[in-house]
Amino acid sequence: MLGDLGTASLAVGLLCATLTALLWLRTALFAAPTRPARLATAATLVAAALACGLLEAALLRHDFSVRFVAENGGRQVPLYYAVTSLWSALDGSLLLWLLILAGYAALLAHRRHPPRLHAYAMVVVSAVTMFFFALSAFAANPFREVSPVPTDGPGPNPLLQQHPAMGVHPPLLYAGYIGLVVPFAFAIAAPLAGQQGRDWLRAARPWALAAWAALTAGIGLGAWWSYAVLGWGGYWAWDPVENASLLPWLTATAFLHATLGRAAGRAGWNLTLACASFVLVLLGTFLTRSGAVASVHAFTDSPLGPMLLGFVLLTVVVSTVVTGSRRPEPARPNSTPLLSRTTAVLVNGVLLVTIAAVVLIGTIFPLLSGPLGGVRTSVGPGYYQRTAVPLAIAVLLVMGATPALRVRDRTQALRRLAVPGGVALATVAVVGLLSRPGPATLTAFGAAAFVLTGLTAELLGRLPPSSPNRRPGRLAGLIGHAGIALVAVGVAGSSAYGQDAERTLRTGEALRVADVTVRLTGVDRAVGSGGMAVQARLRLSEADGAERTVTPALRYHPARDTAVTVPAIDTGLLRDTYVTLIAVAPDSGSATIRLAVNPLVGLLWAGGALTATGGLLAAIGTTHSRRRPHRDVAPPSPDPIAVGAPR
Repeated sequence: MLGDLGTASLAVGLLCATLTALLWLRTALFAAPTRPARLATAATLVAAALACGLLEAALLRHDFSVRFVAENGGRQVPLYYAVTSLWSALDGSLLLWLLILAGYAALLAHRRHPPRLHAYAMVVVSAVTMFFFALSAFAANPFREVSPVPTDGPGPNPLLQQHPAMGVHPPLLYAGYIGLVVPFAFAIAAPLAGQQGRDWLRAARPWALAAWAALTAGIGLGAWWSYAVLGWGGYWAWDPVENASLLPWLTATAFLHATLGRAAGRAGWNLTLACASFVLVLLGTFLTRSGAVASVHAFTDSPLGPMLLGFVLLTVVVSTVVTGSRRPEPARPNSTPLLSRTTAVLVNGVLLVTIAAVVLIGTIFPLLSGPLGGVRTSVGPGYYQRTAVPLAIAVLLVMGATPALRVRDRTQALRRLAVPGGVALATVAVVGLLSRPGPATLTAFGAAAFVLTGLTAELLGRLPPSSPNRRPGRLAGLIGHAGIALVAVGVAGSSAYGQDAERTLRTGEALRVADVTVRLTGVDRAVGSGGMAVQARLRLSEADGAERTVTPALRYHPARDTAVTVPAIDTGLLRDTYVTLIAVAPDSGSATIRLAVNPLVGLLWAGGALTATGGLLAAIGTTHSRRRPHRDVAPPSPDPIAVGAPR
């Protein structure tokens, strides 16, 4: 029953999405009333919500006649993870994707924008929604029936039942991914809307900021999940699916910077970045859901690959044709000084796009090397460390210099850079003398000190009550940039100073790393309804004499025939102690233990939270500024013109 209703809801959603696209196109071409199109948009959202609700009901009722429940549900699954099972596998995750996409469409439908620009943007969003409804209905329908009906299911992947972030990380990541469809839609709509398209950046920026903040939070939570669950002690492995989330973040960051000040006048650059961000979202969707790459984050082989790849290529073609059809901008005299904030913003945008290109090459090269060369070649972390990391440090340096370049006087700008530069050099000297971590780490520490010192000076200048720059939206950039600098310190510190060792210990033996010692005091085994667990009892001692017991474990899930590592993480102010149980002898007399000391990891999570908060505050500030009265939109023109934010 639930399966039939779910399939019907997908069919109705596809019909509503198609009707929505046609009604918004009618509004764009003939200035027809928007009410029917808005109602169709709302109906599409209702269909998506109904499909998600029906699958959730099937999971909670243990209706194993539904294929998705039979493959991913289970009677022993805790309630929280039964709910999050919806996005634990391919077909269900597409329903969450559809729900968020339809939600964005409904929100956009009720915003006030120039009529033709708004209508064409809604056509684009509705067309994307229509494609994903078709994908779910025809290629990834989770409501197909199973015969014979099993009495129980295996539950979701055990790795997805080890951390509560499973309930937040995928929805946030999807909200960031899918939110980039709105700037893309405005970029496509701008050349089509004629004169009304001139204001597209003003319309797109709040949506881009909200999506960017959600994507930032999603990536940060994903790194935390990897660190806390997978047991390897790291947070970023340059995995293809991890890279797929980083790529649109980089281009979206470049787009947000390109919408600032005089940089916003470069229409072609803005259009390209908005389109590229969503194309990279679609490419990441293809990598995740086609089975093209092997990853703990990716879904298994599926029939979606050719359809997704075709849609990626179609999107590239449409973007190129539509944005390329605009008239070229009239030449303007270049009055921007070389040493200026506008130049710094543009340079940072170019650097971010270059990093994206480098990461994209490393991500797709293994996919191309097999068909072209006959042997599939892998790209390891060393490639990214030699290419992307130096570029990221350059981004930090330019970011730190930007606040000082707000003043027009070149001499005064150089004076404002003197203090941050001096602090950066002092940081490099002190750290180098004390620890000699290597050139890349020293440069990263110096760049972070340069950024944080400049931001502190900028913040102090904005604190006086008379300052016009005390609004949350104006301070958001400082908060976000400070977060990026903290992330850089966390990455550099944990990479350069982290130590680890692995050894098989018998009861009573100890393993030491740095000033931390763990001593095996025993091994415990337990059998429960969900499987078997093996736990090592270890006495952890530090140099200051503090002692405590830690209990890393291995859990075996027979339903999935999978063993999951559950590390013990002792979090401190400046470092984490990370203990992993690798294996246990059959007689329980010995255990293989990995002990790692990871300094400054906490700065990663604090920096990520600050960065996401900065994006959210910026989105709020931009939304409030849009509510202020502004000049009337020029009358529509049937001919496409050069688009870009007016100065």
